[in-house]
Amino acid sequence: MHTVELTVDDALDAQVRSVWQRLHAAGLPSLATHRHPTNRPHLTLAAADRLTPEVTGALAGLPVEAVLDGLIFFERAVVWRVMATDALRDLQAEVWRALTGTERNPQHAPGSWVPHVSLALRARDHARYAAELGDLPVARGRFVQARTYDSQTRTVTEVN
Repeated sequence: MHTVELTVDDALDAQVRSVWQRLHAAGLPSLATHRHPTNRPHLTLAAADRLTPEVTGALAGLPVEAVLDGLIFFERAVVWRVMATDALRDLQAEVWRALTGTERNPQHAPGSWVPHVSLALRARDHARYAAELGDLPVARGRFVQARTYDSQTRTVTEVN
């Protein structure tokens, strides 16, 4: 599977990593301990079995504002919600359309997509995470760079 992802500016990257460290220091699983060289705060726009050349053009709207506000708990993940501004929704829809003809993950279809930046995977005790991050502030920055991740080779390619 190939993902199309947006990475954040340096200041917002540091804020997300500080939350990863905070969770780790509290004894909770977090992405702070994920040591793969491609691990960095990002927002996944889409996932497909292959990429199309049109993806590059679809990302022409970068950079876009990033506002992280509030926690979301998925079954085994804790994530920082990304506010879906009009510009971000438009960019994500363009990427989705650029992948027409591929086998796409339906969770990323416009209207189904839940924009977020992951904080912890394999999270079991959501109540502990909620207590630890109850004072999580709104974080602001920009999505500045696009990349793709190939889950088979575990490699990243910068797009723009």
